[in-house]
Amino acid sequence: MSRESKTGKILNRGIYLRRALMLFVLMVLTTMFLSATVFADEPPKPDPSGATIGGAADVVGATAGAPTADDMKNMAANEPLAAKLADVVGHNRIAINVVWMLICGFLVMFMQAGFAMAETGFTGAKNAGHTMAMNFMVYGIGILGYWICGFALQMGGVGAIASLGGGGGLNGEFVIHLFGHDFGLFGTKGFFLTGVAYDAIIFSIFLFQMVFMDTTATIPTGSMAERWTFKSFIIYAFFISMFVYPLYGNWVWGGGWLSQLGKNFGLGHGVVDFAGSSVVHMTGGVAGLVGAMILGPRLGKYRADGKPNAMPGHHIPMAITGCFILAFGWFGFNAGSSLAGGDLRIGVVAVNTMLASASGALFSMFYMWISYGKPDISMAANGFLAGLVAITAPCAFVNSVSAVVIGAVAGILLCLSVLFVERVLKIDDPVGAVSVHGVNGAWGMVALGLFADGTYGDGLNGVTGTVRGLFYGDASQFMAQISGVITNFIFVFVIMFVFFKVLDAIVPLRVSEELEMEGLDQSEVSVTAYPDFKIHKTI
Repeated sequence: MSRESKTGKILNRGIYLRRALMLFVLMVLTTMFLSATVFADEPPKPDPSGATIGGAADVVGATAGAPTADDMKNMAANEPLAAKLADVVGHNRIAINVVWMLICGFLVMFMQAGFAMAETGFTGAKNAGHTMAMNFMVYGIGILGYWICGFALQMGGVGAIASLGGGGGLNGEFVIHLFGHDFGLFGTKGFFLTGVAYDAIIFSIFLFQMVFMDTTATIPTGSMAERWTFKSFIIYAFFISMFVYPLYGNWVWGGGWLSQLGKNFGLGHGVVDFAGSSVVHMTGGVAGLVGAMILGPRLGKYRADGKPNAMPGHHIPMAITGCFILAFGWFGFNAGSSLAGGDLRIGVVAVNTMLASASGALFSMFYMWISYGKPDISMAANGFLAGLVAITAPCAFVNSVSAVVIGAVAGILLCLSVLFVERVLKIDDPVGAVSVHGVNGAWGMVALGLFADGTYGDGLNGVTGTVRGLFYGDASQFMAQISGVITNFIFVFVIMFVFFKVLDAIVPLRVSEELEMEGLDQSEVSVTAYPDFKIHKTI
């Protein structure tokens, strides 16, 4: 390569980086302006130290035999010692729930290591450093993007969370009024975690919600691996953490319109997603589908006749270890979504999670064994993850038999989907992320609408009664779940398609053929994962 062409490439990269930096600064300034003006109002007083959080009032409703609010008033007036003891009990109840939520958040954070190992192991050695770099940096970028405005847009209108004894400062939801009902679209409190958000409980909620968001942001790094420019990846990571994930997350978890379909239109309890089959996994899977579709397949993936070539991962032991780490973190993912260590349903949630993962692995292995004559451990590993994704939404609402069935369907669906995406759609997904997270995220939502057995969920989303699926007498809950799946696919697909197309016109998404053939480690992230693999001439 001539000196002039190298100089030209360096100048072009500098132009792209300046444009990306200017775009980022503009987004930050815009969110700062909105939080300081449009959404400014008289806030409740936050409690950064947590000293006033958890008191006698928080004992009410802790158990079936808990004192009523009137009982607490009588104790406060006539039995000062009893009132003080109740304050201690209430504070400890809230503390247990907060500690439980934080520990589970730490488990989910460790899933980032699992994603990094699984995706890197399932891809090529010459791109191992690049794949690891994306999995590493999406964590830091995601934290900052979510801190700037993502958390506010998602949770800024959720209101106080009873099990945590606080969060009342998150009381701003942008609402439109249609057909005689209110439709919440996004939150307006909590930008930069300042003002009313400088509160012990709200900070704890931020950590737990942030690690969930980061799982979504990570998923496309697998489907778009081995040909994605690092500079466009950085802009993507800010965009999905600041806007895409938070908006859909608000509609389901932040008190937004999908969660209110039960109250407004009688569709069960509205869209229910206990731990994120749609909010987390389907969002990431659909985003990854769009990205992989626009990027196009890796060089050499398809022959001239359109048939795919196998491009096996370079380190299967690393990938399998990553899957086990993900399964370990998933206990925090699912059981932690109770937001309450005192909610003993967490035992059911954890066991259902285990059973579905085992079933997914086993049935995907059986499917490949029967279809192709040998078990495929890489497909079984993805079936393992598919079972986990599918059980994430219904884990709190189903029994153990249903959990095994949900995992089994996920394992088979995973195999069918991987082959369909690769051979029919001609979309190159190096790690099967679209099938694991997108397809089985949708299946998990549908499964809740089918198998929820009515033993849990009383009062969820403001609807009296427990959550029941179609097989247990409530067709309306099934319809709510279908509504959530359709909304997720349309919203995420459209917004990510427009985003990637515009971004590609400004900062190219795909590396050059020359760099793709050489490998992206040195050219994109200035590191070589396996420097000892170089070929040396024999003297």
